[in-house]
Amino acid sequence: MQGMITRNHLERLTQALDAQAGVVLLGPRQVGKTTLAQDIAEARDAVYLDMERSADRQILEEPDLYLDEQMGKLVVIDEVQLMPGLFGALRGQIDRRRRAGYRTGQFLLLGSASNTLLQQSAESLAGRVSYQELTPFTLDEVGQGALPALWLRGGFPESFLAASDRASLSWREDFIRTYLERDIPSFGLRIPSETLRRFWTMLAHDQGGLLNAARLAAGLGVSGQSVARYLDLLVDLMLVRRLPPWHANVGKRLVKSPKVYIRDAGLTHALLGLETREALLGHPVVGGSWEGFCIENLIAAAPRGTEASFYRSSAGAEIDLILKLPDHQLWAIEVKRTTAPKVTRGFHIAADDLAVVERLLVYAEDREVPGQGGVRAMPLANAMDRLRAL
Repeated sequence: MQGMITRNHLERLTQALDAQAGVVLLGPRQVGKTTLAQDIAEARDAVYLDMERSADRQILEEPDLYLDEQMGKLVVIDEVQLMPGLFGALRGQIDRRRRAGYRTGQFLLLGSASNTLLQQSAESLAGRVSYQELTPFTLDEVGQGALPALWLRGGFPESFLAASDRASLSWREDFIRTYLERDIPSFGLRIPSETLRRFWTMLAHDQGGLLNAARLAAGLGVSGQSVARYLDLLVDLMLVRRLPPWHANVGKRLVKSPKVYIRDAGLTHALLGLETREALLGHPVVGGSWEGFCIENLIAAAPRGTEASFYRSSAGAEIDLILKLPDHQLWAIEVKRTTAPKVTRGFHIAADDLAVVERLLVYAEDREVPGQGGVRAMPLANAMDRLRAL
């Protein structure tokens, strides 16, 4: 069934492979990277290797022997972060292939951790590869009618497409357990899984709140440094977003702490044990969950190279999401789970301070209306369409 949902990234990835020797596709486990890579491989002369399979790892024990034979083919290497020594060999392979006339579409590398992988590959493969990130399903991939299910279950394909809300929640609980007990230890990180689960759950309760490392450390009985390490890890695994505060000098005292969101709403709900839409709507996290869900979808829809942040001054002027587009224009976006298209005066003060070009309110109705002070109120799908059109 996942194959019936066309991923926005299919075209982007195909274009990147047609322009570059290699593409590194990053994204959390189970997000659909392998399915997408296999769709691309089927349309090309390609070979597929999975570094979780010992037989495939053995093939690449002496990478040049095997890869020389595959010259001219697309080589897909899945879970490439498990073979960190490979990147040096890939650099030589790309250079050899270029000399032989194969300049594009040579390697598609799939990885489940950003920084550990990026540090290794960035040094070896600088200028030779393009980086892409695959997110869970977004609203424009599954259709506006599926918004309630996408928000409740999140966008991981197996969770979103499950036969029932109960089956979806079970899948997400297993996913969280596997990450804590198997995947994170596989990176050589010695963090007690129970401590990390409690940390992740505390973030879920505080979805979209300002990071208060001291409070989290006190709650877990660990040091502030440990909290920073846990957060770095979940950000690297692309499971948590640390949304930075706007930092350009506007002559105001601004909040310095980032806001923290669990990136997939379905994981937020699983950590809190929320199985049904009714349970979600009755829970205090509902506002933060909706805000995080909309922000992830809006960032995914924004043009490549867009920078995301939020604005909050000590006087209380606030903007939920600022998008700095590649042409340096600023969009100010407020997210509200309300049917009334109104923003606060503080939003307008902040938007004036920043000289934004667009003021949007993403709200829970399905029609677009002009609001006060140049704000346009619209459903999430419309705001995403406007960003995709840029």
